[in-house]
Amino acid sequence: MTLARLASVVLGALLIACSSDSDAPVMRDYGQIGGDSGTELAEEQVLHRDNEAEPQTLDPHRAQGVPASRVMQDIYEPLVAEAPNGDLIPAAAESWDISEDGRVYTFYMRTDGRWSNGDPVTAHDWVFSLRRGVDPATLSVYSGILFPIKNAMAVSNGELPPEQLGVRAIDDLTLEITLNNPTPYFLGLLTHSMAYAVHPPSVREHGEKFSRPGKLIGNGPYTLKDWVVQSHIELERNPLYRENEKTIIDRVFFYASENLDAMFARYRSDELDFTTTIPARQLEFIKRNMPDEYYQSPYLSTYYYGINTRNELFDGKPGLRLALSMAIDREIIAEKILGGAAITAYSWVPPVQGYEQQQPEWANWTREQRHAEARRLYAEAGYNQDNPLTLEILYNTSQDHKRVAIAISSMWKQVLGVQTQLLNQEWKVYLQTRTLPAAQVFRSGWVGDYNDANTFAEILHSQSPQNDTQWFNKRYDRLVDAAAAESDLQARALLLQEAERVLLSEAPIIPIYFYVAKHLIKPWVGGYVPNIMDRTYTKDLFILEH
Repeated sequence: MTLARLASVVLGALLIACSSDSDAPVMRDYGQIGGDSGTELAEEQVLHRDNEAEPQTLDPHRAQGVPASRVMQDIYEPLVAEAPNGDLIPAAAESWDISEDGRVYTFYMRTDGRWSNGDPVTAHDWVFSLRRGVDPATLSVYSGILFPIKNAMAVSNGELPPEQLGVRAIDDLTLEITLNNPTPYFLGLLTHSMAYAVHPPSVREHGEKFSRPGKLIGNGPYTLKDWVVQSHIELERNPLYRENEKTIIDRVFFYASENLDAMFARYRSDELDFTTTIPARQLEFIKRNMPDEYYQSPYLSTYYYGINTRNELFDGKPGLRLALSMAIDREIIAEKILGGAAITAYSWVPPVQGYEQQQPEWANWTREQRHAEARRLYAEAGYNQDNPLTLEILYNTSQDHKRVAIAISSMWKQVLGVQTQLLNQEWKVYLQTRTLPAAQVFRSGWVGDYNDANTFAEILHSQSPQNDTQWFNKRYDRLVDAAAAESDLQARALLLQEAERVLLSEAPIIPIYFYVAKHLIKPWVGGYVPNIMDRTYTKDLFILEH
């Protein structure tokens, strides 16, 4: 089938399944922004942000997904934080030393660090919190983030008590962390919520309920004022934050919305100041009519389909998994479905510093060659037009996820004859369903936790709680483990590159595209700076008079 014909089939399916664009209004004139000088601040400093899905929790050691992290990064302050441009900067720790062998980090806490109830922030709080993060009783799915710390994996596996974790408080303001091996990206790891400190007395008193309104004690620039499920989360300035005098915005609202069209409508009616993304099918209209409000930049994230390799359909069948991957025309998805606001992905790891992306050999084949090989592998697995594979695609509720799922199911049908059913679920339910034995193929995305290839390699390790594909490969594990122990950066990169080649050859995941960050931001919102992690902290923003 030609590209034009396949694109026509896919787009036709989308037209049937999705509603048409709304009529475009005329471009808006917002009038004078920032007063006569252009820099005058609004009297009311309130920011309204959409936040996609409803967070599961604001417990930093149990939360999953970007929606929760956006809120938590305003409530908690880590040892090491990020400047608006993504550079690592001192935060709760004012400085640190690294031993000559690269294994021992000594952090010196700030004397003015305070919890939002007035308690001093101490090194003991981090000892408690890091131990809690890897304690199997916490039920964290991100405990692997802390595995570079000495004994972290053994503690997480229940082989050692949390007290054996390689962390200790030398005194109230001095924290020592010992690693298994030199870890070049360790400081970047500390920006992740797994490395946040929680308020020990609150956790002891309230247990799992410590992260709810009225109970959550944080050490960041904002505190949790209100949380209305499926509506909004409201934060207000923490007057005890050490840099409160530098914080300008007084309140921030995060709105839960899995309907991108509804979110876009709210933005256009000035109910939102800042969007996390945009509806893909509105991109052309936005670029044409709202160019000064649209921001697009590189983003360390991969959109992929995960395959449950323990499901009977796919267990021991890498050829079938490869057939499904080869039948997907990523160019159509990136250019036609997403309007060019994505980068086609044949690799698992997006462009990161110090790493050469790996691709399967067939990524450079013609479309006809890929489809022919996909059909051969499909037949080799025992399927054909008379005996088609029937499977289910699971995705979390979103118009764009639906559009991609429809496109992929059409491609699988046209190229291979696969029969698909689409199942969409609300975020929290979807996160649980994709871990069940009955799960087959699920939409997912991985956002790098730090700017290093390891943040992608580690989640497919057999010991990773994030490995929902249930894939296990001894050679892959050995390569990733060896890379973690390798201090030579070039040798380490070669190990990770070989690991990615093993991964791509067995196809437990199907990379589809690399994200780009896409935001709509009102002209009265100041302080926004794009960065590769796409993390924007409310404390760095301000509202101009308008």
